[in-house]
Amino acid sequence: MAKLIQGESGEWEIVIGMEVHAQVIANSKLFSGASTQFGAKPNSQVSLVDAAMPGMLPVLNEFVVEQAIKTGLGINSVINNTSVFARKNYFYADLPQGYQISQFDQPIVGEGVIEIDLEDGTTKDIRVERLHLEQDAGKSMHDQHPTKSFVDLNRSGCALMEIVSYPDIRGPEEAAAYISKLRMILRYLGTCDGNMDEGSMRADVNISVRHPGDELGTRAEIKNVNSVKAIQQAIDFEVARQIELIEDGGTVVQETRLWDPVKMETRSMRSKEEAHDYRYFPDPDLLPLHVSNDQIESIRATLPELPDQKKHRFIGDYGLGVYDASVLIAEQARADYYESVIPDGANDNDAKLAANWVINELLGILKKNETPLSQSPVSAESLAGLITLIKDDTISGKIAKDVFAEMYATGKDAETIVEEKGLKQVTDTGAIEAIVDEVIAENQGQVEAYRSGKDKLFGFFVGQVMKKSQGKANPGVVNSLLKEKL
Repeated sequence: MAKLIQGESGEWEIVIGMEVHAQVIANSKLFSGASTQFGAKPNSQVSLVDAAMPGMLPVLNEFVVEQAIKTGLGINSVINNTSVFARKNYFYADLPQGYQISQFDQPIVGEGVIEIDLEDGTTKDIRVERLHLEQDAGKSMHDQHPTKSFVDLNRSGCALMEIVSYPDIRGPEEAAAYISKLRMILRYLGTCDGNMDEGSMRADVNISVRHPGDELGTRAEIKNVNSVKAIQQAIDFEVARQIELIEDGGTVVQETRLWDPVKMETRSMRSKEEAHDYRYFPDPDLLPLHVSNDQIESIRATLPELPDQKKHRFIGDYGLGVYDASVLIAEQARADYYESVIPDGANDNDAKLAANWVINELLGILKKNETPLSQSPVSAESLAGLITLIKDDTISGKIAKDVFAEMYATGKDAETIVEEKGLKQVTDTGAIEAIVDEVIAENQGQVEAYRSGKDKLFGFFVGQVMKKSQGKANPGVVNSLLKEKL
């Protein structure tokens, strides 16, 4: 359901398309052998090709091509057998060649689709127009000197995939869901690390507004937004700006704008260039790229189980709800951890119990302590052991939470902690019955009140029995005996 904004002149619909630049995971750059390692000393990873020295010729990185094809297959796209590299001409101080080698009208990947998961549990398909390969520019640094700008060319020539969506996105929630799902897919595939804070994934967000049913409005492009939260904030501001501008009698101009996270506003950067302003033409140093169907199919055979496949399997095989399945597949390591916790031959109840412990207890405490799953002191094997103790009635669910806290603090397994602290659940009916009789004898006033119709007092008796048993009495046996004796 499209998000509509109420304005003075009626309802407005938000229309968004996104261009995501994702740096390809590869040891060397798109057209040179220079390293792509992040965080190296400025200008220490620059080949003569990257620096655009005279006479230097680009040589296409075959592995990068395979990564682009793998990504195209992962987003359900058509792979084009022939694609062409072109020169996109413009000037930046950090663009040594004076042009960028990109792909224009013949990209390597054509139309595809990405399924996004929305907060209300529904899904929506966002169409992808294309994916093309291009080389990154360097980085201008304006904060190193009071009067001068510095240039770091380490990033110059790194391979980028530009993934362009159709304007199918209808609001900040859908935009966040789209970029999150795309990043998830890229990480599962191993084609981009998705680290937006390091600049290896960034988004240009094209935003326009219209009254429902009208033609598309004039769009403004918000350039290089580098977090999911910033994308949502930029959309909220820009939508409000455009609606106010139009309703005040102005017009939206097609332009490139920047998001200022300090002032929480977008500001104009430059008027938006049309394609012909870049004077695209095929790069004379690079032949057209031909990929056979056999090559495409051999790459398809290497694809892992992707997030949506895993999500639907978790729902179908384990009986999980959409929300739980979506949380568990958000990271591949998380999904693998969860499946390692599930006992062999598990039924739906076992799988749901495991999901609850992973999502609510484990992920909850990891988030609180800002600890990644890879550094969790509780291994999947240890958590599986704890769940086994709950299932076979060795410990109660309440005691299990105390045991889990001790596991997290010490790294010990559940069985060891239960033995050391004497926490085994009492299931002996005779022993529990003696405690029940004791509680009833000590609380005759409450017994009479309960028998006269105050049913809520039942919880009081359960609490007293559990207190006397130090939480070790089997709750099911306690409930049964109390109902019988009261």
